[in-house]
Amino acid sequence: MTGSTEKESYAMEHIPAAAWLTEAANAADKQGPGNLLRVVLIAMIIGGVLGAWFLLRGYKRDN
Repeated sequence: MTGSTEKESYAMEHIPAAAWLTEAANAADKQGPGNLLRVVLIAMIIGGVLGAWFLLRGYKRDN
């Protein structure tokens, strides 16, 4: 590929692993309410399963 632009060559620049990990750690702090959302979703799923179990156990019939 001839005639590559400076922007294209910059995008393909090698980034050392230490710099990449540092950038990833810095970006993780700016992700927003990820942990809170995970906790809320897990609590909703567990609550739904327990609620279904509680309601459905009443339909159990002993012969």
